[in-house]
Amino acid sequence: MSLPAGNTPLRVGLIGFGAIGRSVATLLPAGAALGVLTRHRPDALPAGAEALADLEALLGWGPDVVIEAASAEAFANAAPACLARGIDVVAASVGALQDSALLERIVATCDKAGSRLVVPAGAVGGLDHIAAAALHPGTTVTYVSRKPPAAWTAELDAMGQTEAASRGEVSLYEGDAREAAARYPRNLNAGLTIALAAGFDRVRVRVVADPGVARNTHEILISGPLGTSTMSFCNTPDPANPKTSAITAYSLVAATLRRFGALQ
Repeated sequence: MSLPAGNTPLRVGLIGFGAIGRSVATLLPAGAALGVLTRHRPDALPAGAEALADLEALLGWGPDVVIEAASAEAFANAAPACLARGIDVVAASVGALQDSALLERIVATCDKAGSRLVVPAGAVGGLDHIAAAALHPGTTVTYVSRKPPAAWTAELDAMGQTEAASRGEVSLYEGDAREAAARYPRNLNAGLTIALAAGFDRVRVRVVADPGVARNTHEILISGPLGTSTMSFCNTPDPANPKTSAITAYSLVAATLRRFGALQ
C-alpha cells in the first residue's frame, strides 16, 4: 500500500462505533477523511465523518484502508469483501480467525487481490520476538489473561463462581488458543494474535478472573532452545467496556499509520 497521491487526504473506513471505534475516530490524524459503517445515528458521529449505510456504501466510498472495530461477526462479514477490492483491513476482532475456514479464505483473498490483513498488537506486544522464536520448532508459548472479576460478571454468574472470585482467582479456561477465542470472541483477541505470531499448535492459553489485579493483565512466557522470555502487560480497561483495554484503539491507529510510513 502506498500513500494517497498529492494532497489527497487519507480516507479511513471505520467499521463499528462502540467504545473502540469512538476512540479510533479521535486518534486519527487531522485532515483524514472518515467514513463510518455503524448502526448508530449519523448525528452521533464526529463532525466531518460520513455515515455509511452498509458494506456496499463503504466500498463505494473508496477507503484507502479499513479499520474493523466492531465484532467477530462484523469482521467475518466485511473483511473478505474489503480485501477482495484490494483494500487493506486493520482488524480488532482477530479472534474471528479461530475459524480455520475463514482464515484460509482471508489468506487466499489477500494473495489474489494483493491486499493485506493487518493484525495489530492490540493489548500485548513483542510479536516480532514471538514470531522469531517460533521459527525454531522447539519453542512453546504460554499466554495468561488476567482481568478483574468485574470484566467477567456474566461468565462467573453462569459458573456459580461470583463469590469465589471475590476471594481469589478463578480459572475460566485453560487450553488452546482457537477454543479460547471461540468461547470468548470479544475477550481473547490477544490470545489469537499471539497464536497467529507463534503458530496455533505452540500456544497454550489460560483465562483467569483475578481480584488481585486492577487492570487487564497479559502474561506471556516463551520457552525453547533459543532461550526463555517473559513479558507482562498491565493495561487500563476502557471506561466504556472493562473487557477491552484502552490501548487497543491506539494500537489500531498506530498499525494503520504504519502501513503508510516509510519505515516498517
